Amino acid sequence: MCKQISRERKTAYYIGGFIMAIGFISFLSAFVSGIINFGNFSNFEGQVRSFGIRAFGGAILVIIGGMVRRIGATGLAGSGVILDTEQAREELEPYSRMAGGMVNDALDEVELKFGASSPEKVIMIKCRECGKLNEEDSKFCQECGKEL
Repeated sequence: MCKQISRERKTAYYIGGFIMAIGFISFLSAFVSGIINFGNFSNFEGQVRSFGIRAFGGAILVIIGGMVRRIGATGLAGSGVILDTEQAREELEPYSRMAGGMVNDALDEVELKFGASSPEKVIMIKCRECGKLNEEDSKFCQECGKEL
């Protein structure tokens, strides 16, 4: 299995992000231009067409950029473009390993560890009358008060 993400996939990821940014800027520019030209009805039809093309084109660029970015991040098989489970497993391996590392980091933060020794065993004594589990040094049941 591949431990590193290929240079081509990294490039596709960054290109997808760039396309998304251009699309987002284009989408927002239509609204900013509309606010700036509010009340200006000269060449109204041309302005509306320009705003619509920029907004719609920007949204399309955001979608396309997101798809390219996902393919770059997870690979063709990992993103579902190619239906090959073995190739998908290989392409997603760096992310699976990273997710496991993130879980370990979170557990370190709360001072828990996988594979750590189990906590001390506690011996409990069961009451013959009510069945309540009591600590081993108890002389009387904590539930019914009978002698243990």
